[in-house]
Amino acid sequence: MSIRVVFIGDSITESGRFFDEEGLGTGYVRLIRDLCAARHPHLDFEWLNRGVSGDAICHLESRWKRDAIETRPDWLSISIGINDVWNQLDGREPRITAETYEDTYRKLLDRVAGVKLILMEPSLLGEDPASQGNRMLRPYVDCVQRLAREYGAILVPIHAACLNYLQHRRSPALTVDGVHLAGPGNALFAAEWLRAVNLWD
Repeated sequence: MSIRVVFIGDSITESGRFFDEEGLGTGYVRLIRDLCAARHPHLDFEWLNRGVSGDAICHLESRWKRDAIETRPDWLSISIGINDVWNQLDGREPRITAETYEDTYRKLLDRVAGVKLILMEPSLLGEDPASQGNRMLRPYVDCVQRLAREYGAILVPIHAACLNYLQHRRSPALTVDGVHLAGPGNALFAAEWLRAVNLWD
């Protein structure tokens, strides 16, 4: 019996899935699928990408039934939070406070009882660890860490991994614009995800 893994999130997860015959996109979701197949050819996974560009936590809430419940995942991987902060930096709506983010996130998790949860920290806003965006992102990262503990979910510490990369890198960049992932960023996401779920050995 195959294990159905659903990835839900924003543009970092979407990564062109609507223009891809397999519906996986060209980002970290595809890399996870490919690396898992190469390293564990005996395992039977079904991979679904339900990322949507521009989504904040409130948008996830509006499509949760369709994309997180009715897809009937065995594993549900969630990556959300960048737009919740980015909108505040750009003065756009919706502006989601950390408190609203956590309350909404908790309500969503309550609706998928019995599913193996994989919570990814929000990644980064700019490749300067001390940027305003990354400082504003910290409470959202803390929220995901708390929820992972509270719900017994697997935590993918991608924010910490991104900051570590930025502190030690020589080249190349993680992102193409401070948010959307370049090749090394997608590779880092995939490696951290596979490590967190014990499929990186």
